[in-house]
Amino acid sequence: MPVAHDLRSMTASELVHLFRTGAASPVEATRAALDRIDKLNSRYNAFCLVDDERAMDAAHGAEMRWRKGEPLSYIDGVPTTIKDIILTTGWPTLRGSQTIDPAQDWSEDAPAVARLREAGAVLLGKTTTPEFGWKAICESPLTGITRNPWDERRTSGGSSGGAAVAAASRMGCLHLGTDGGGSIRIPCGFTGVFGIKPTFGLVPAYPLSPFGTIAHLGPITASVEDAARMLTVIGRPDHRDWYSLPHQPRDFTIGIKQGVRGLRMALSLDLGYASVDPEIRALVESAAGKLAEAGAIVQRRDPGFADPIELFNVLWFSGAASIRSAIAREKWALLDPGFDRIASLGEAIDHMEYVRCVNARADLGLQMARFHREFDVLLTPTLPIPAFETGHLAPQGTDQTNWTHWTPFSFPFNLTQQPAASIPCGFTSAGLPVGMQIVAAKYQEDLVLRVARAFEELCPIRLPAI
Repeated sequence: MPVAHDLRSMTASELVHLFRTGAASPVEATRAALDRIDKLNSRYNAFCLVDDERAMDAAHGAEMRWRKGEPLSYIDGVPTTIKDIILTTGWPTLRGSQTIDPAQDWSEDAPAVARLREAGAVLLGKTTTPEFGWKAICESPLTGITRNPWDERRTSGGSSGGAAVAAASRMGCLHLGTDGGGSIRIPCGFTGVFGIKPTFGLVPAYPLSPFGTIAHLGPITASVEDAARMLTVIGRPDHRDWYSLPHQPRDFTIGIKQGVRGLRMALSLDLGYASVDPEIRALVESAAGKLAEAGAIVQRRDPGFADPIELFNVLWFSGAASIRSAIAREKWALLDPGFDRIASLGEAIDHMEYVRCVNARADLGLQMARFHREFDVLLTPTLPIPAFETGHLAPQGTDQTNWTHWTPFSFPFNLTQQPAASIPCGFTSAGLPVGMQIVAAKYQEDLVLRVARAFEELCPIRLPAI
């Protein structure tokens, strides 16, 4: 079997082992990833930019370091992608918008991108996003529709849809996404890969998202260990983000194989208010049962808060208004009509209403902090529904009009800034992936990764046969 064919399906951890032993090289791994992109991207639209020349140059550099036994890190030479929301030197960051001029200075890396380069990651290109990452499907006026590799008629989810599709389709190993209301976890749930939104501030952001302190950066991968490796690299402070946590760098791969025996887990299948597809309820309940069989102490318990959708919408719509205010009015006609609509709603929000929501958010965070004094983690579905058809902001045949109506499990934990991950836990009768969400108290990424790794051992991640 050709080496390139072997390399396309390997995790970052497996590739690095081959680099270390000399059984394969970063050049071969990068060529395999680029060939995969060339074969599949026209079908799924995961990438809006691919830079073969720079990727191969970086791969040759990594190959020389491994030959000398001097790798920069344990992701040196690994094919990696960047969501097109995040600044990357030499590449335009258009954020899925026709309103951004590509002919400007692009000479700065965002902190996470800088850390990936310093670690020797091979950057392949930029992945697709809806305009400014505003919605939970991956469609934009600039780049069109990103499709689900399990069923091309269905959405990948968003806003890090391109990154999740790249992971599921094996177009690279490490994928940098953002998550302001579920934008990592939602597409991971719909496409059957792993993604983690770390505690706010663990991964520095520059510039800060216009959506403010609900927007996080994190990894999307096809294995839990790969995400832990990536989070180790990008989770380092940076002076450009005054919100970034002043912590000592840590290796998130340490301890992820400790298992779940004795961990206290709350299982909430609906948070007390969400409507959930029966198949999804059954799959998540079964997944929690497997963790219980592995030694976890699982108890049915809702966290006890009311649906915070209106609270989230105030903050989200205000962020959209802030983005639009910086765009010349004559360009507003180029905006996604849905984005333009929520920006108008945000513009009309009274400042005292905004302050009330900020205070209510603090109360929600306190409530969850108290909840985690009793439970190490909270388990929920990632999404209440399977992936639906493209071209729609919400499933057809419902009275839902906004993406927040069908994402009740994700955005609450952006409000609370907690670490939360999505891991595949099975498939519907139609063959569509279902995700289980794992949530822990702030600064407890290690627990989220530990639980996810234990579940991955019980139910290995299965990617589409394409």
